[in-house]
Amino acid sequence: MNVNNGEIKLIALDMDGTLLNNIHQISAANRLAIKVAQENGVKVVLSTGRSYQTCHEYADSLGLNSYLVTVNGSEIWDEQRKLIKRLVVKTELIEWMWRLSQQYQTTFWAINTERTWHNEMPEDLYSFEWMKFGFIINDQVIREKIFHELQSNGELEVSNSAPNNIEVNDKGVNKAKGLEMVCDRLGITMNHVMAVGDSLNDLAMIKEAGIGVAMGNAQEAVKQHADWVTADNEEDGVAKAIRKWVLK
Repeated sequence: MNVNNGEIKLIALDMDGTLLNNIHQISAANRLAIKVAQENGVKVVLSTGRSYQTCHEYADSLGLNSYLVTVNGSEIWDEQRKLIKRLVVKTELIEWMWRLSQQYQTTFWAINTERTWHNEMPEDLYSFEWMKFGFIINDQVIREKIFHELQSNGELEVSNSAPNNIEVNDKGVNKAKGLEMVCDRLGITMNHVMAVGDSLNDLAMIKEAGIGVAMGNAQEAVKQHADWVTADNEEDGVAKAIRKWVLK
């Protein structure tokens, strides 16, 4: 915990497993806590593995007037929803991971600048810019094997957004780096940030934030590095964290 004067000026929220409940909705308690935080001058930023296309409606429904960190930090969007940074994965690496998913017969998804692809890919991979590739692997042995193979590549950032998946971005891309850029533009530091998440793709921002909060349903590695563990995503864990650390 490294909060500057005890003051949180920005709340960074993961979405799936954190802000959203298990049917992908935002609870009334979470909505209210976010509204009150914003009324108190605190910025609220969605920091998500999702693409802009699959998260901006949630931001709009919350009345968020701040930045968006999407695709695990591959894209940063400003208050007017204009793209200010994009980091892509080499298409040959996307192709290699796609072949890997075929070799091990895994379910997969991939995000390019236009859409998210599920278990199918376009005919010409090289006519798109890609930001993330994901595997869903229920077999732990195969999952660990692929995880190791991806890490050994050396050009990729490997994490997850659920215990049974693997998420892959360009090396050095993570939510903490994305939030650091947002903080620079706002004239604050990561010490002024409370970050809330549940999975390995949240680990960097939870470790770097002034206050790192793990959800009650978070993976154990995330809980170990958090400053505090809140309730789970079905029990308004985000609202409880905001009320404890920001609206105290």
